[in-house]
Amino acid sequence: MKTVTPLVQPHRRALPLKVGTRGSPLARAQTANFLALLKHFCPVLRGMEVFEEHIIVTTGDAVQDRALAEIGGKGLFAKEIHESLAAGRIDFAVHSLKDLETTLPPGITLACTLKREDARDVLILPPGHGPVDAADPYAALASGARIGSASVRRQAQLKHARPDLEFSLLRGNVGTRLAKVAGGEVDATLLAYAGLRRLGLADRASIVLNPDMMVPSACQGIVGITVRSADTELLAMLAGIEDPEAKAVATAERALLSALDGSCRTPIGGYARLMEDGDLHLTGLVARADGSFLLKRSATGSRADAEAMGRELGLSLKADSPDDIFAP
Repeated sequence: MKTVTPLVQPHRRALPLKVGTRGSPLARAQTANFLALLKHFCPVLRGMEVFEEHIIVTTGDAVQDRALAEIGGKGLFAKEIHESLAAGRIDFAVHSLKDLETTLPPGITLACTLKREDARDVLILPPGHGPVDAADPYAALASGARIGSASVRRQAQLKHARPDLEFSLLRGNVGTRLAKVAGGEVDATLLAYAGLRRLGLADRASIVLNPDMMVPSACQGIVGITVRSADTELLAMLAGIEDPEAKAVATAERALLSALDGSCRTPIGGYARLMEDGDLHLTGLVARADGSFLLKRSATGSRADAEAMGRELGLSLKADSPDDIFAP
């Protein structure tokens, strides 16, 4: 990888640069990793007090006892962060890209995407559970088992495979959700493998689910950095740490989401990957929340056409899905 010549110099702008992030352990770990990466590629930044972390409480963090769709829908983990960015209280913001709406507020730009962690979902069972069959992992769930989850995407796919299962709202950070399974409040939950790996908790996964069985959330495992659109210095610097593969798959998956234009009540999955020959393979999924309808399709094409591929696949899925799925 190339070394990036830093464009941010003390005499050109005020330091430290202010970095906005949510306050969860995962969000802070992602922020620390991002800043370490930036210092690695910009050697002049090392050993300097260049960055100042600002923890921002978002609506999605503050309200834990209701589903996201009930408290405002899209952007609930980014709204307050972007308000701080637009007001100049922070200089850039670190996000789990899956939490960002496809249309950002005026004056805010997605400056770069970082290398994707493992995008798959995992099944979490209580300690002491028996072996889990990789070919049929859901067989580890007893009939009528209670699954804790706040994700309509995960619930719809699991309900489609196992209509007998019961679901209860389970929100909070990774540690909270793991503790509730261990404590018997729910029989199981599903989490993003990326979060567990970044927190050093990969061994807590009972089994990693094949993305053909559980299509991940669009951009799951990718960290995105936003800045003000007019901040050309930071835009140029951050372009140097952009991961080309993450950019390609994120472009396809976000275009898929944009074409579907679903609400937080709409179960949508999107997962793109680069194949050995360099082409892009994209899978999209739309479902009804109760699992009674599920449509999954894939497309393959040039990574240069990632945006068009995502848009076309999204429009195809939407055209062949019941209208009620996309009701606000």
